[in-house]
Amino acid sequence: MKSKKWIAAAMVAGMTLSASVGAYAASNVESIKAQLNHELGFVVNGQAYTPKDAAGKSLDPIVYNNTTYLPVRALGEALNVPVTYDAAGKKVVVGTQSAGNHSGTPTGQTQSGLTAITYTAAQKAAAKQAFAAFEGFETAYAPMQAATGDTFRSVGAGGDSVTYVFDNMKVAIAPRDDSFGYDFTPVTLSNGVKGNWYKPSDRDMLTFPVGDRFVTIWSDNGSLSKAQIQAVAVHVEKASF
Repeated sequence: MKSKKWIAAAMVAGMTLSASVGAYAASNVESIKAQLNHELGFVVNGQAYTPKDAAGKSLDPIVYNNTTYLPVRALGEALNVPVTYDAAGKKVVVGTQSAGNHSGTPTGQTQSGLTAITYTAAQKAAAKQAFAAFEGFETAYAPMQAATGDTFRSVGAGGDSVTYVFDNMKVAIAPRDDSFGYDFTPVTLSNGVKGNWYKPSDRDMLTFPVGDRFVTIWSDNGSLSKAQIQAVAVHVEKASF
């Protein structure tokens, strides 16, 4: 655990994000002379690890004034820790934060890159009707936050699950563990819930328990990272519809 905390601290100290430097005023940007260390390897939780960017290109750590700076987003993925950039507050956010902070983040938007979902009366009724189709599992559950910019489209029952459909993700809630029978990678979410990442086809899917149900989240179009999906996952809860 100590090593994990050290790595997380190093991530914050050595920011390598896709956010443009232009987001900052020129007076706050200082040019430095540093070196890329192509020889330094990494071990994360006992496994050899190579940091990579979103395109799969290997990333090397930067050495400056005898301090090694690590790529925060790539390492966040390896540690299953959400890492996002709050453009309004000009902050790197590691992990999740509640929307109640006072950081200048727009109302309804959390610093973790999530936005609270406001369901209409018709959408709530559709969710209640979908869950009512399953005897013994009539209580409605729902995702309460989505990745910023994502839009909720519909909810309905199919097979033995209720699925919420967004532009960039789907959230299925069922009385079973969808990862059963597949090779999976265990993960602990930021709220302490243990789940599994598995890949039944061409998309990684996250399954975890909530109450007496199992929730599966995935991004059909691949636009959401594992960290973003995990950030959404901790906000799936019993709905007061």
